[in-house]
Amino acid sequence: MRNASRVLIALLLAGCWLMLAPLAAAAAGAPTLGGVIDSLRLWVVGLLAGLATLFLTIGGVRYMTAGGDPVQVERAKTALRSAAIGYALAALSPVIVAILQSIVGS
Repeated sequence: MRNASRVLIALLLAGCWLMLAPLAAAAAGAPTLGGVIDSLRLWVVGLLAGLATLFLTIGGVRYMTAGGDPVQVERAKTALRSAAIGYALAALSPVIVAILQSIVGS
């Protein structure tokens, strides 16, 4: 149980760092539209990657502790699928932001 709580704390700290890093970059100068969009992209990627990592961890722990119980194995597979979707969205978010930049004209 100690190791699980340490892993959870480490994941939370990493997630906080990922969310606060764009703020430090944005505080360096006057905000521009391009800078705001880049900051938004960093926030989205960080949030999605953090949540996907959390779901991957939960799915892995559930799968290892399932002990052959089909219900628990299915819950683990669902969490792992959610993690895969989260990583896919994190990978695609820069493409979505680039499309938005071309629409806005920045």
